Amino acid sequence: MMRHCTSVKTYGVVLAGGVGARLGLSVPKQMIKVAGKTILEHTVAVFNASPLIDEVIVMITAGWTEQVATLLGERYPKVSMILEGGATRNETTRRVLEAIEDDDAKLLLHDAVRPLVDERIIETCVHELDRHDAIDTVIPSADTIVVVDDDDIITKIPDRSRLRRGQTPQAFKLAVLRAAYERAIEDPYFHATDDCGVVVRYLPQVPVKCVVGSEHNIKVTHPVDLFIADKLFQLAAVDAPHKTPAQLAEALGGKVVVVLGGSYGIGAEIARLAKAAGAVVVAHGRSTTGLHVQDLGAIEAALADVAAQHGRIDAVVLTAGLLKTGPLAATSPEDINESIAVNYTAAVNVARAAYPHLAATHGHLLLFTSSSYTRGREGYALYSSSKAAVVNLTQALSEEWAADGIKVNVLNPERTDTPMRRAAFGQEDAGTLLSAEQVAEASLDTITSDLTGIVVDVRHPTSASSQA
Repeated sequence: MMRHCTSVKTYGVVLAGGVGARLGLSVPKQMIKVAGKTILEHTVAVFNASPLIDEVIVMITAGWTEQVATLLGERYPKVSMILEGGATRNETTRRVLEAIEDDDAKLLLHDAVRPLVDERIIETCVHELDRHDAIDTVIPSADTIVVVDDDDIITKIPDRSRLRRGQTPQAFKLAVLRAAYERAIEDPYFHATDDCGVVVRYLPQVPVKCVVGSEHNIKVTHPVDLFIADKLFQLAAVDAPHKTPAQLAEALGGKVVVVLGGSYGIGAEIARLAKAAGAVVVAHGRSTTGLHVQDLGAIEAALADVAAQHGRIDAVVLTAGLLKTGPLAATSPEDINESIAVNYTAAVNVARAAYPHLAATHGHLLLFTSSSYTRGREGYALYSSSKAAVVNLTQALSEEWAADGIKVNVLNPERTDTPMRRAAFGQEDAGTLLSAEQVAEASLDTITSDLTGIVVDVRHPTSASSQA
């Protein structure tokens, strides 16, 4: 008999039962860190943040439930159960079905080692369950697929236009998946590699609707996948959750924010908006307070003074930068040293000086990069390489400081109308540039978020691509 409840709930089930054998690991592959967090944390975070998911269930490799419970802690309030998975994918799904009594529920089953799943895919799966009983997430096949015999001789080349590559989530009305498994367990030869296959085989009258996934929604299975996933996280367009003025005031009210590079431009706008939201703001800059961000001793003294005067530091923002272009061979040693000192060494010094203060408040360090960090370009060798180093520094520190509760992110704004840019490029069409205020707003959204280890993109509303 099928159970019934009065309201329909949507469960996101994170299937984390892999052991990492193909990666050559001694720990489950979902426990490996990528871009500052374990793969499992990335995946759970996506489902926890989705407004369409009511509860999250984590199915984990046997013997790892306590470690996972400690890892996730209280940060993901939608996680309602952490259960041991079975020896096979099918056994794990059966345990999920045993754990949920509500046959009217919607169920999304997702591989934990697909940490780049996005809200669009989740939303599509949930909404399609209003019209269909079973959903598979797929992408077109870019490769020609061949069928071979036992001697590796091609016997057939299917029409590629009809082929799709399966991903997850796979989504079901729970009663349908339960019915498919009830029939499957009666088959002594039952074996399937995914749950849509169970429905196709044992409930052939139930159509399985396909929805479009994403090329970024990769499965981390082989060693190269770790590198690709890390690079995709590095290049991913991530937006900090936007806050209303009232939400910003609640998040920043009474907090102590230090802005380094706050004389003008983006830094000055961050200081102005943070102060308007109720934060205590201390802004330093070379042309206002005489502070040089590449001077470790000066930074340590400045932060110590703020902490002594206000009792705490909740966020440190470094916006200072120096843009000098030209061939490296023609650049003087003095200019080389200054460029590296301001654009990279300063970030290292600020991080070192800020650490004890931010550890005490579980605070936030925000650094800045440039869209040129992804690929060096002629004339930008020092600037681009320094900005790439800042991104790597951010990701490393987010891991080193995670246990201290410190969040470390880096903002990547597109071309922005600032004095530094005007000095380098002259007057440009303001309609094609971000304003300093827009970047400042994204900065405050970031330092009041739970993001860490992330490159936060800030894009012009009409721009499709970024430049230096």
